[in-house]
Amino acid sequence: MYHNPVLLNECIDGLAIDPKGIYVDVTFGGGGHSLQILNKLTSGKLYAFDQDEDATGNIIEDDRFVFIRQNFRYLINFLKLHNAVPVNGILADLGVSSYQIDNAERGFSTRFSGVMDMRMNKNLGVTATTVLNEYSEDKLISIFSGYGEIRNSKKLASTIVNKRKINNISSIDEFKKVITNCVHKGKENKYYARVFQALRIEVNDELGALKDLLEQSVKALKGGGRMVVISYHSLEDRLVKNFFKSGNFKGNIEKDFYGNPIVPFKIISRKPLIPGEEEISTNSRARSARLRIAEKVNV
Repeated sequence: MYHNPVLLNECIDGLAIDPKGIYVDVTFGGGGHSLQILNKLTSGKLYAFDQDEDATGNIIEDDRFVFIRQNFRYLINFLKLHNAVPVNGILADLGVSSYQIDNAERGFSTRFSGVMDMRMNKNLGVTATTVLNEYSEDKLISIFSGYGEIRNSKKLASTIVNKRKINNISSIDEFKKVITNCVHKGKENKYYARVFQALRIEVNDELGALKDLLEQSVKALKGGGRMVVISYHSLEDRLVKNFFKSGNFKGNIEKDFYGNPIVPFKIISRKPLIPGEEEISTNSRARSARLRIAEKVNV
């Protein structure tokens, strides 16, 4: 196991586990959350999704456990394939795992001198190198401003385009040198983190996959079933918050003929749950974590 699970107790409490129920961990990773769910089950079943082949090294040998090596955006198709719909609960721990960040070859971290890869599924065609060297300047501006919320995204995109006319950008060190003049002094780490976040989201279509997951969760969950989602930046958290509140990504609640709100979920946690100082001190990844919990409304 390489996964130090974030907000573990809060997630398990949030799922309100029925020992005989069916549960889904859509972000298996190192298996930390999954193992704890299994500990709560008797005759129940746990289905775990992960698109990263490295996660297969952590598969739990248990008759109640089924591993599905797929992106969670295909949730409903594969649950139906296993005759596992509806389920009692879904857990999602979004973003990139500590193991992926600490693996220099994956290209997720600014700390290493590796290739600009950033694929969570190594079979994907587009890498961060592809984005930097082939995307149009306008597309780069859109990615950096939209996914990284970077204020000088125009300058950043222009700098990248001018550099690649001379030589392709391939390594992390090279990329950091290229954009040195765009970085705000004293805030280098924060700037690089936002740039890398933007590239990672684009390479893996993370927000598109999250939208697919949230929409499918309504069909996958039985009435009274719980969904718990940990997000790590405002773009993810906003999508989760709005969808739990309204069933759409704008957060606009529609009403029926009688004026009653049409919503698929009852929100269990009005405000997101956040880790305490003790957890943050032992797991720095937890610092930006936000956990939201919702229960599917009985129709």
